[in-house]
Amino acid sequence: QVQLVESGGGLVQAGDSLTLSCAASGRAFSSYAVGWFRQAPGKERDAVAAINWSGEDTYYEDSVKGRFTISRDNAKNSVYLQMNSLKPEDTAVYYCAVKVAGEIYSGGSFGSWGQGTQVTVSS
Repeated sequence: QVQLVESGGGLVQAGDSLTLSCAASGRAFSSYAVGWFRQAPGKERDAVAAINWSGEDTYYEDSVKGRFTISRDNAKNSVYLQMNSLKPEDTAVYYCAVKVAGEIYSGGSFGSWGQGTQVTVSS
């Protein structure tokens, strides 16, 4: 089973940038779709972005389109989330997860959640 570790969170000001990393163990990682999710206090965990196994297909939630970029380096077993023009409403714990089905919209659900990394954006 794959294990995921998120890093890169922190406290920034509105308009700043951060890059989150999701490092995975396991040789099959390169065949999985990977998603970034976030959970703000008192709210449900929502999908932010996702990428298929090859990196050729991506998904972005409407509020982050044009500001966030998801990418992956299968040689390093890692997926990244570049976050630009951060807003206070982006404040949340960010998690990565994988889906064994390598395509974003194929069957199955995301799992093997990491521990999360906190992103706090001050106004």
